[in-house]
Amino acid sequence: MDVFARVKSLGLLGIDGFLVDVEADLSQGLPGFDVVGLPGTAVRESRDRVRAAMKNGGFTYPVSRITVNLAPADIKKEGSIYDLPLFLALLRASGQLKSRRGWEESAFLGELSLTGEIRPVRGVLPMVIAARDAGLKQVFVPAANAAEGAIVEGIAVYPAADTAGLLAHLNGEAALAPARPVEAGPVEDAPLPDFADVMGQAGARRAMEIAAAGSHNLLLIGPPWSGKSMLAKRLPSILPDMSPEEALEATKIHSIAGTLPGGTGLLRARPFRAPHHNISAPGLTGGGSVPRPGEVSLAHNGVLFLDELPEFNRMAMESLRQPLEDGRVTITRVGATLSYPCSLMLVAAMNPCPCGYFGHPSRECTCSPAAASRYLARVSGPLLDRIDLHIEVPPVQFDELAARKPGESSAAIRERVNAARAVQQQRYAGTGIGSNARIPAGKLRTYCPLSGEAQGLLRAAFERLGLSARGYDRVLKVARTIADLDGGGDILPAHVAEAVQYRSLDRKYWENR
Repeated sequence: MDVFARVKSLGLLGIDGFLVDVEADLSQGLPGFDVVGLPGTAVRESRDRVRAAMKNGGFTYPVSRITVNLAPADIKKEGSIYDLPLFLALLRASGQLKSRRGWEESAFLGELSLTGEIRPVRGVLPMVIAARDAGLKQVFVPAANAAEGAIVEGIAVYPAADTAGLLAHLNGEAALAPARPVEAGPVEDAPLPDFADVMGQAGARRAMEIAAAGSHNLLLIGPPWSGKSMLAKRLPSILPDMSPEEALEATKIHSIAGTLPGGTGLLRARPFRAPHHNISAPGLTGGGSVPRPGEVSLAHNGVLFLDELPEFNRMAMESLRQPLEDGRVTITRVGATLSYPCSLMLVAAMNPCPCGYFGHPSRECTCSPAAASRYLARVSGPLLDRIDLHIEVPPVQFDELAARKPGESSAAIRERVNAARAVQQQRYAGTGIGSNARIPAGKLRTYCPLSGEAQGLLRAAFERLGLSARGYDRVLKVARTIADLDGGGDILPAHVAEAVQYRSLDRKYWENR
């Protein structure tokens, strides 16, 4: 009888998986069950689930001193994914499961119920990728996670619903069929709100188109019922399709966070996240005792919508500054430093004052100057400086509502956005730059050259508006996007003039109140 067995499994570190050897040793001495190798609380609890699953599956739980090692021992192991490999390691070590060829080329992961059902776990996609990159030939995963695992090419992913079916496969009694990738339909099949429903708001619609074409951050300021949230929720309908690389990265993050719908393969639609304003800073940017991706990472390659921006916790808002600048969130803990990508479009909406009616053409603002100032001061200057377009959304006029004339459809706007993105893809081919908003500061002269007239116009705006260096760079990037919407030619003075006007509202509201 074997007294030692090794079963391969996998773990998560940030957005990447890594190989884990689950080693089980049975020795003489007082009965006991020790797990070493930096196990988390959920891993320590595996012993009880495994014991019950063995008993209810008709197996004999070994009455001996059991030592389980999770290697490598210097990386903390979290979650319930080690239930299944631990179960198999004990069966092998106790001689209740015969060793077959191919064990060294296989990995197992999954949570066990007390009756032997294999329950879904988080992060299957990055772990299957890690298994393939490590040279393994097959991975056995919970049946509910098979769709996301099957995305990965070059490795067989087997869905296991329970231990009985898995053991029948391993013993050669009944073969499991490898999972096949889920054939997703086109993005257009998803019911997205359409810009055709928006009455009026020509200026805001134009700004949304520019933001979508260049992946720029956007702030909408206006009174209640002016359509700020309505506009923001229609932004996904004009965004371009994700590239295969973008889709894979977004799917990995949602797999790790456990927010991937069951039976889903590769995400096709760009994420749209709209957290409530009571969210904490770790909830927004990621973290916790067991680090998880936050909302900024869940919005990676998509949109993060913050409605009623001044109502968000000040610490939470300020935590956005570094992610918006770098496109990554770094979480440092005693045992490890994790990094999550967060290349996103920030769309924020707010009222101009607590009552919401400052500057309204027909309703009087009831806020005192001090109250209005305190309200606006909740949004800091450094955060405003990281938002490319500041847009005023006025109240909709009666004639526009009464006419009920449909606006331009999302499909028509999306065609122009896709054309502008195609220009950018050609321009930045091989550079790693995904859009105009991601142009590094050192490359602005290369990709955003200005004529003498355009340079003079930007100089005047810089001095009049008191732009920061960051604000100057963002005006250039927006002007580049406007030029791309016009066909991708040179940046003209008209393009600069339009870009500058999107940086003036912060002076109107924040400096004049």
